[in-house]
Amino acid sequence: MITYNTDGVKMPKIKRKDTTAWIKAVAQTYGRKVGEVGYMFVNDEKILEINNEYLGHDYYTDVITFDYDEGDVVNGDIVISLDTVRTNAEMFGKAYEDELYRVIIHGILHLCGLNDKGPGEREIMEKAENKALEMKNGAF
Repeated sequence: MITYNTDGVKMPKIKRKDTTAWIKAVAQTYGRKVGEVGYMFVNDEKILEINNEYLGHDYYTDVITFDYDEGDVVNGDIVISLDTVRTNAEMFGKAYEDELYRVIIHGILHLCGLNDKGPGEREIMEKAENKALEMKNGAF
């Protein structure tokens, strides 16, 4: 089950049923099933608080993924700052909705085992994000 919640922001205009089906389809391409995944959409202040409390980081970010995977079942909490998504969309000249979906799937890709911090991992993650977004735009 995938849930979508907010804390301090309005729920973004995403089609939850379609988004859930897309997320499951992407996870399946990695041989994974979706178990319990919770999305929490927040503002910059809240993501900074979470970053400080749980990761010891003192900076804003667009997404934080908490991984509770069990075997091939994807489980986790994904916290997304809509403020940072908007800022990044403007900075990279992207539509807000496109950037939001990129961040939504970025968290799932982490739960599927992809990383983006080590050498060459960022490029692999970007390629996976682009492939997932193509799936969404092609309606899988």
